[in-house]
Amino acid sequence: MAVRPYIVGNWKMHGTRSMLSEARAIDRAAERLIKVEVALAPPFTLIHATRKEAGLIGVGAQDCHAAEGGAHTGDISAAMLKDAGAGFVIVGHSERRADHGETDADVKAKAESALAVGLSVIVCVGETEEQRDAGKAESVVARQLKGSLPTADGAAEKVTVAYEPVWAIGTGRTPTTDDVSAMHRAIRKVLKDFYGEEAGAKVRILYGGSVKAENAAELLGADDVGGALVGGASLTAESFLGIIAVAAEMQEG
Repeated sequence: MAVRPYIVGNWKMHGTRSMLSEARAIDRAAERLIKVEVALAPPFTLIHATRKEAGLIGVGAQDCHAAEGGAHTGDISAAMLKDAGAGFVIVGHSERRADHGETDADVKAKAESALAVGLSVIVCVGETEEQRDAGKAESVVARQLKGSLPTADGAAEKVTVAYEPVWAIGTGRTPTTDDVSAMHRAIRKVLKDFYGEEAGAKVRILYGGSVKAENAAELLGADDVGGALVGGASLTAESFLGIIAVAAEMQEG
């Protein structure tokens, strides 16, 4: 695990202003758990309010449009996210790829748009169950990664990669520690080939997919896992802080 693990909560399409109390509780706890970097990605409608309520944790967005602006009804540009208080944006989540037909090229364009306005990015990759069963998991993820990573100067310093096996997201199923370690090693090789040995070695790789307090130690302890991208378990302070506490305890051990 990285020197300071990065635990990011993705609220997906959940959250009204009543959930700001959860963000405040997470923020207060983060003051004590300083060995862990904590962030939340609420829906667009709560970014500004979350940033105002939570001053210690990172606050970001779940997606952005690749264009700077224009006739794109219902979309949000990276510059708008930054103006609302976001510091990072998630791009290429499997739900965006599947539900909205986003390609690797789309994901790369979004990442580069975000970097251009000063946001950091979390680039998501992951295989389906069919692809894993066919023995193609590592090749699929490598192809996604090469097509999705931004290539702007200094991009590696602002990029985090999140490996999320599609079949484990929200299902309660998780891969074995050996499977996670093998995939993260494969991702690290791609990063070093793509960005160069030194820069590629510094990019954090998160694991995501049914992460909860009960399995956090096992998953965070796998080779080259630098943190977690957490879905459902990030919706309440109690469950999310359980994961953060595990990461903090592992740093002390």
